Amino acid sequence: MKEIEISTEYIALGAFLKLSDCISTGGQAKFFLQEAEVLINGEPDQRRGRKLYPGDNVEVEGHGTFVIVASK
Repeated sequence: MKEIEISTEYIALGAFLKLSDCISTGGQAKFFLQEAEVLINGEPDQRRGRKLYPGDNVEVEGHGTFVIVASK
């Protein structure tokens, strides 16, 4: 499980995909979410604006499992 560190209260799913190197540009998020399965805390979600908070687990098909952590 890879840790993705954020310095804000939350991060949008589209920004998370870019930060985690699942996509190379933010503009790809919409299309990526239509094609790949993304599970957030075990539940499927395709909303690129979905807010992710520290402690959330994100599983991205073909890219692995991530956990959101707050920066120290």
